[in-house]
Amino acid sequence: MSGMRKHALTIAFGSIFLLALAGQSIAGLQLFNDEQAAHGAQAVGYLDFVTSSHFILDVAENWQSEYLQFFLFIGATIWLVQQGSPESKKPGEEGIGTDEEQLVFEHARAASPAWAKVRGWRNVLLSNSLLLVMGVIFLLSWLAQSLAGVTVYNHDQLQHGQETLTWLEYIASAEFWNRTLQNWQSEFLAVGSMIALSIYLRQRGSPESKPVGAPHGEGAVSG
Repeated sequence: MSGMRKHALTIAFGSIFLLALAGQSIAGLQLFNDEQAAHGAQAVGYLDFVTSSHFILDVAENWQSEYLQFFLFIGATIWLVQQGSPESKKPGEEGIGTDEEQLVFEHARAASPAWAKVRGWRNVLLSNSLLLVMGVIFLLSWLAQSLAGVTVYNHDQLQHGQETLTWLEYIASAEFWNRTLQNWQSEFLAVGSMIALSIYLRQRGSPESKPVGAPHGEGAVSG
């Protein structure tokens, strides 16, 4: 099997992401320059726009909500279950699992990662690496959103002759939380819908769905 075929899912979504980001930058530039013209201000070039706080705010605002979704979902599914959902473990299997189930230490296989075979901080780090990386990306995206957001907000305030805010004042403001929570609620709705709908609905051939003929109360991981 060719390398591209082995990684087709990652390549496909990576390509779609880049195309969507490029499209957003082009449409965003047009919208920004239309607003500049409406206020009698000078239009900006493409490079100036994609490095501006306006563009960074829009991108980071979406990224942080997406990675918060993954962070919470990965963490929640360790301990919480939903009977019948292929997105969940079976009831009774809550928790981090045994060393044998996780293929660590003496249960590691020859092809297992090296850090799975040793005890100490390296094993702990590997064991929680997915959750940690998702959390770090969320925090960095949230920080980028807040820094770009306060810059955009204060620019608008100055244009209207109003007072500006410090970063701490901005992240405590209704402006910041309105922008943030409108993204969070949609992410939580999407995850919750996927968990619940996958109990009763099927998609033949998708690993995100249980087999078409599986009982509603049985999850994809059921024996």
